[in-house]
Amino acid sequence: MSSTDSLIKDLEMLYSGEPPSVKEAFRIQKELSLRVVKTSDTKRIRTIAGADIAVCVSKKKLVCGIILFSYPELKEIERVWTVSDEVFPYVPGLLGFREAPCLIRTFSELRGRCDVIMIDGHGIAHPRGFGLACHVGVLLDIPAIGVAKKCLYGTFSEPGLEKGKKALMRGKNCEVVGTALRTRDGVKPVFISVGNRIDLDTAVAVTLECCRGLRIPEPTRLADKYVALLKKNACV
Repeated sequence: MSSTDSLIKDLEMLYSGEPPSVKEAFRIQKELSLRVVKTSDTKRIRTIAGADIAVCVSKKKLVCGIILFSYPELKEIERVWTVSDEVFPYVPGLLGFREAPCLIRTFSELRGRCDVIMIDGHGIAHPRGFGLACHVGVLLDIPAIGVAKKCLYGTFSEPGLEKGKKALMRGKNCEVVGTALRTRDGVKPVFISVGNRIDLDTAVAVTLECCRGLRIPEPTRLADKYVALLKKNACV
């Protein structure tokens, strides 16, 4: 069996509700990381989706919401949601195996075309270069941006206090893994990294364009609010 055939088999097992072991997940993650495309191939972005997930711990359920917007106007086009069983445990660094199946299932409910998906999580700014935004971007084969509230991996100098100020994040070998970006004067930065099929400069520019006077860009901010409402019903 070829490496590709083995990977496909492992992914089919993952999405059929039979999760891989933690050891197998690390192997799959390493193979998938080689598929991340760090350059942009989208000539014009017309739509962008924000995605978020909440966990209903008591029922072992994942609640996912995705909102599709026009870009750059950010007028809502549609919103979709799903509730899925939690089939993979929380393991630091393997969040994609827990949450990506739910995100991908929810994404399939969208009727409209999505040019870019913005994930509340990390892309290549990850110890093994494959965070949740990469997991979703690679498996959907779509441009994806990771926008995280905290730094998971990499070092950086604090950017200036004005909106738009930024500082590169570097990994252990000094490679660039993301950008710490000030999205509003005087607030904590957010952490932008490539998920798939987009370059870092474009990811930063799109994120800034999506900010509407608040720290968190609108696609993920509104997806977070949407999921919070959904969770109240799912966890009753």
